[in-house]
Amino acid sequence: MADESNAGPVAEAAGAEAEVKAPTAKKRRSPRPQKAASEPAQSKTPAAKRRAYTEQEKSEKLRLIATQVSDGSTLKDAIKGAGISEQTYYHWKGAAKPAEQKDTSGTKPLPAGDELADLVQLEEENQRLRKLLAEKLRAENADLRKRLGLD
Repeated sequence: MADESNAGPVAEAAGAEAEVKAPTAKKRRSPRPQKAASEPAQSKTPAAKRRAYTEQEKSEKLRLIATQVSDGSTLKDAIKGAGISEQTYYHWKGAAKPAEQKDTSGTKPLPAGDELADLVQLEEENQRLRKLLAEKLRAENADLRKRLGLD
């Protein structure tokens, strides 16, 4: 009978927990509205469309910007006056610079024999300087040993 009296309160507690844990219906969210950015971008003006420029047009615009800047206009104003963005200007300018350097480089490369001779001469000088430094360090070490009385 002792078992029956002990099971009573436990059974009541288990029944109470079962009532508390009864599943409740979850709230349903309404679907999120579509973002405006996902729509095709139709707000761009016709002037903002991408345009391909020929090399001649690029060089003319770069020359125009250079003359406007030399006349006292700011670089930003000159770029805006040419009808291109700053990023485009710097991209074109960077692409044009290596081409200019190639055209103006009138120096011919040294023959391989001359480069090799220069390299050998530099290596000999390097060895001479290393020996000189080693001699100075040995003399300094000997002097310090004499002062400390280690010799």
